[in-house]
Amino acid sequence: MPPSENLNPVSSDRPTLLVVDDDGEIVQLLTRYLGGHGFHVVTAGSAAQSRAVMGAQSVDLVLLDLGLPDEDGLSLLKDLQSTWGVSVIVVTGRGDAVERIVGLELGADDYVTKPFDFRELVARIRTVLRRARSAPETPAPSSKSQVVSFDGFQLDLSSRHLSDRDGRDVSLTTGEFELLQVLLKHPRQILSRDQLMNHIHGRDAGPFDRAIDVQIARLRRKLEPDADEPRLIKSVRGAGYLFAADVRRL
Repeated sequence: MPPSENLNPVSSDRPTLLVVDDDGEIVQLLTRYLGGHGFHVVTAGSAAQSRAVMGAQSVDLVLLDLGLPDEDGLSLLKDLQSTWGVSVIVVTGRGDAVERIVGLELGADDYVTKPFDFRELVARIRTVLRRARSAPETPAPSSKSQVVSFDGFQLDLSSRHLSDRDGRDVSLTTGEFELLQVLLKHPRQILSRDQLMNHIHGRDAGPFDRAIDVQIARLRRKLEPDADEPRLIKSVRGAGYLFAADVRRL
């Protein structure tokens, strides 16, 4: 059960949250608790209903359960990102590490496993909303070039298009792009897992969160001539990772 004390609202404009979950009891608890903490809450019990809500009104953040009756939640997450670009926190009973990593790679802003602490969930919601509100606007065409070069690769930061040394396209997931972007901003600097996770998701990695390690391994397979002997993304024992290439803006 959620704690009984009431906290001050986040702001006077009441951000709108969409709770997507087919568990009526959870939906009722979340609606009452979040409503008492300054949020306007709308709900959907299926993927189809969530799309109808998204098409009918503005939503600031989605709390998404993965176990939906009509569609896998990861598929809906991908659609929410590609169609609406809305912030998403996955709230689910699935604790599998692989699914957590896939969710983050598909663009989820955070991942909370049931049962959860309601106060912690509110804190995570506020953090994601702050990040979304402080995100920089898309630069105008006349602004500084958004193409960077490293070790023969070229990455267009605005279109997220990566080409290799031979000019061939290299596909990147959302998580891989965001991780690469952080590494490119900090070349030849050692970054810990917590620093990488904070740059990407605004929180520490945590002692059991290996999402960064898995994403590094996948990124190496796409960038390194030999992923088993990396020379671009180097591991620094006990410290983290270092991007060893020179980066220049074209």
